[in-house]
Amino acid sequence: MRQAAFEDLALGQTASLGKTVTEADILLFAAVSTDMNPVHINAEAAKASIFGERIAHGMLSAGLISAVLGTQLPGAGTIYLGQSLRFRAPVKIGDTVTASVEVTALDPAKKRATLKTTCTVAGKPVIEGEAQVQVPARG
Repeated sequence: MRQAAFEDLALGQTASLGKTVTEADILLFAAVSTDMNPVHINAEAAKASIFGERIAHGMLSAGLISAVLGTQLPGAGTIYLGQSLRFRAPVKIGDTVTASVEVTALDPAKKRATLKTTCTVAGKPVIEGEAQVQVPARG
């Protein structure tokens, strides 16, 4: 796990991680979040939906953004202040989601960073957004 100080950040820095979404991930997320929407957990209901099959919760994929921010860039000690999300496409069981962040703005007075956030499957965006975080200063 990486721990960057605010002073270590620079515009354009990037980090990412990938995860293949499994049925177990969806069922566990449904249990923890209490989001039992049939499109996620019921194959017959999902088949009748606009997606034609079960899909992962959007917030399951968005949670990967949090993982990047908290473990890689900026890393341990980062405090999430805000996040915008635009869901562009569904994520299906077996899809590998890659969450990426890029530093786009720095506020030295407040030790805050703004990052472009993206989740992709096979190079195509499934989530786009922007995060604001507080980053620990050195010392």
